[in-house]
Amino acid sequence: MASVSKAAKGFSIDFSGKCVIVTGGNRGIGRAISEALAGAGARVAVIYRGSKDAVQVAETIGKENNVKCKAFKCDVSDAELVKKVFKQINDEMGPVTGLVANAGVSVVKPALELTKEDFDKVYTVNVLGVFNAARAAAKLWVDAKYQGGSIVITSSMSSQIINQVASGKPLTQVFYNSSKAAVSNLTKGMASEWAQYAIRVNAIGPGYVETDQTSGMEKSIRDHQAAQVPLGRFAKPHEMAPQTLLLLSDYASYMTGQEYFVDGGQLVF
Repeated sequence: MASVSKAAKGFSIDFSGKCVIVTGGNRGIGRAISEALAGAGARVAVIYRGSKDAVQVAETIGKENNVKCKAFKCDVSDAELVKKVFKQINDEMGPVTGLVANAGVSVVKPALELTKEDFDKVYTVNVLGVFNAARAAAKLWVDAKYQGGSIVITSSMSSQIINQVASGKPLTQVFYNSSKAAVSNLTKGMASEWAQYAIRVNAIGPGYVETDQTSGMEKSIRDHQAAQVPLGRFAKPHEMAPQTLLLLSDYASYMTGQEYFVDGGQLVF
């Protein structure tokens, strides 16, 4: 009843004393989530694979919010390395209470031209990497008998639709789209298996977002895509953070196994 009373007086999320891992947390949506978590008082562990500025980004986030924010280099496709790094984070910054499995990549190429190398590039990060990170976090919590761990996976509205570059013309990224569909179902499977440990697993499905990747697209494509969205525009990265923080928080204590779309209404049509 106390939490209901608190919610009635005003919605406020406080992550003070909590440690959250964010994979791909140094750029785009991941950076926005890292900044929002730090702003809410969390200690943030940023996982990156090869970005040269990741350490500096993490330090900046920490200083601006007066919290500990540190970058850890890790290839999420390497299960043993992920387990090792997560244990290191738990020992140095923890205990870890939440994970945002956000790292993702895409290959834009016609399906007739795609190769096994393209498949491996996308699926080892978008699916295997998500699973490795989620399992490593869950293992920490099960071993420690910690109740209340929360995992949020960054999926995509592309798990449900085929994006267009022009009227009737698809964005040629079948491996990306199908990997996000796989991740959406992976969310449900892990949530159902780990509910017995009080571990919650949810996903957010961003729509079109202004990131380094989308800014490199032709303006005509961006304009066409924005016109398909009921709100009429691309989202800013920070607009993905509130739903993520909600799902990580105790306010979402009865939410698990779901995918929440933050897409400006795109999937209405």
